Amino acid sequence: MDRIDAMKVFITALDEGSLAAAARKLGRSPAAVTRALTFLENHIGVQLLHRSTRALRLSEAGERYASACRRILIDIEEADLLAESETKAPRGLLTVTAPITSGAGILRPILDDYLDLHPTVRAKLLLLDRIVSLVDEGIDVALRIAHLTDSNMIAIRVGEVRRLLCASPFYLDNNPPIREIVDLAGHQCIANSQLGETGWSFPSRTADRAPRVVRFTPRLIANGIAGTLPSAVEGKGVTRAYSYQIAEHVERGELRILLPDDEEPPIPVHLVIPEGRLSTPRVRTFVDYVVPRLRAEFSRRNAICARR
Repeated sequence: MDRIDAMKVFITALDEGSLAAAARKLGRSPAAVTRALTFLENHIGVQLLHRSTRALRLSEAGERYASACRRILIDIEEADLLAESETKAPRGLLTVTAPITSGAGILRPILDDYLDLHPTVRAKLLLLDRIVSLVDEGIDVALRIAHLTDSNMIAIRVGEVRRLLCASPFYLDNNPPIREIVDLAGHQCIANSQLGETGWSFPSRTADRAPRVVRFTPRLIANGIAGTLPSAVEGKGVTRAYSYQIAEHVERGELRILLPDDEEPPIPVHLVIPEGRLSTPRVRTFVDYVVPRLRAEFSRRNAICARR
């Protein structure tokens, strides 16, 4: 049996979640999928999967082997693509990851337009509010909102975002004014656990002093913007969010930005691509297409927030 083919079966079983689903995906019988996995385990001499009737679970050795298999299969696909003429249309599976809100609201529409232009490319969009290993997970491109550490990845800056305080006009009209950050302690605060549950930090106004911190007892804590922003729009309190998350609400007059001069410096936004992946046609054409559009969209949203 071909070992590369068996690796493909192994990875498909992991991605699909069961041997039966892998068989359907590959157009093979369940027995053929089982034989491929048994061949692979016999070849390397360790058990890769703990099988049950409902699910698959990787063994410790299986976790390491799965990461290696993904890299090998990606390398093989890239070698095939590079061997083709550069004039041929990009094709294959493009895997992209992004934070949930920016991925769904900003990147996804651009990705849809790219796929319309390149029908021979398929895409997998992973929306995750956590950092994943691009190489181990077989990811081609990541949208990252963070200060990046040095790595062997290619990073292309596409914008920046600001952390802003905001509240609805209704809330602000019916509560004491907020002129300084200390005023926040007396207000209803809606906390996103990703940005601080019981306090918010603000930069010092002098170079030699520690950041200023406002402590509060939150009215509501949620683990993401989807749980906090609707409450703020409905007039329930003050919240903190990224500029790209609130721009549309600010433009419609549903939210007002508070104390913009007290906010922290902007956070850069990058597209991150594993070294060598940019040479494949589907990744190169996607990056060429998405970079100017992301820059325009982040710039537009920042401009909306800057005007208010």
